[in-house]
Amino acid sequence: MSSERKKRVQFRAPRGLVERADALATVFETDRTDILTNALRKYLREASHDDDIKQEIAGAYYDNGITFQQLKELVGHEEAANFRVLKNQLSEEFLDETATELADS
Repeated sequence: MSSERKKRVQFRAPRGLVERADALATVFETDRTDILTNALRKYLREASHDDDIKQEIAGAYYDNGITFQQLKELVGHEEAANFRVLKNQLSEEFLDETATELADS
């Protein structure tokens, strides 16, 4: 078991899905929580490598929907740093373009 701090969550899932998780837990002699945690961990790992999902994550960061820390947890430190640089560049470009437009009008 991980030394990571735990947080209790509660959600509703289709009965059939829960029954399948319970059956798999029986096969592996574990409990439903382990099965669901492992499935969620695998999904998040795979999602962080999917280019379409990464673009959605980046968009949420650019729109201030998620923090840099959350971004880092989702895509890793190096990629998060790249997204932060791009966000700053985009902000600077927007400000420069806006200033130019205002000066020209």
